[in-house]
Amino acid sequence: MNAPSREYARLVAGLIDHTLLKPNASRAEIEALCHEAAEFRFATVCVHPTWVRLCASLLRGSPVRVCAVVGFPLGAATPDVKQFETRRVIFDGACEVDTVINIGALKSGDLRLVERDIAAVAEPCRETGAISKVIIEAAYLTDEEKIVACTLAKAAGANFVKTSTGFGPGGATVADVALMRRVVGQEMGVKAAGGVRDLAALEAMVDAGASRIGASAGVSIVQEAKGTAGA
Repeated sequence: MNAPSREYARLVAGLIDHTLLKPNASRAEIEALCHEAAEFRFATVCVHPTWVRLCASLLRGSPVRVCAVVGFPLGAATPDVKQFETRRVIFDGACEVDTVINIGALKSGDLRLVERDIAAVAEPCRETGAISKVIIEAAYLTDEEKIVACTLAKAAGANFVKTSTGFGPGGATVADVALMRRVVGQEMGVKAAGGVRDLAALEAMVDAGASRIGASAGVSIVQEAKGTAGA
């Protein structure tokens, strides 16, 4: 990627889902998240379902979209519950949905359930034009299981695969992003999330194949990208 500049900072911002998923986030913090997202022109704000309606209202007229998490962070809800949650967040104004797979089903080899679980979210997204992202929580998986998870996400018609929730035992790694990109090819997006806290980490993920970055440190990353150019 290129040297820091004002234009480069805009490109970096456009890769970032500006994220606030801590359970004790207040309304004031969510409002600040949206104001930052509008100022820096991040791709989305990524929030819990309870905040989607507020974010959609605050960002109306802005190019920033609202991303909601579903079945988060454990992925242990049943497919019908995830589907209802998906339809609800889309109704409330979400344009993107990040869902956690049924990790236990994958570890048990119940691939039919995993695919049904992913499709329960991907199908209503496809019907409404929303973007679906499938969180595989890579830190819990072997490389073989990561390949299977990405293959099932692709088969179910999801738009992205995503490395992590940020609440598991590990976050995004360059190796996982590269593996996921190899599996899904160029037809799907790859989102790196969890532990991407500075510009160097973002660049490493993009170089490995990430097309979106989930980060709570988006503002400081973009300011770093502007930084030395005197922007």
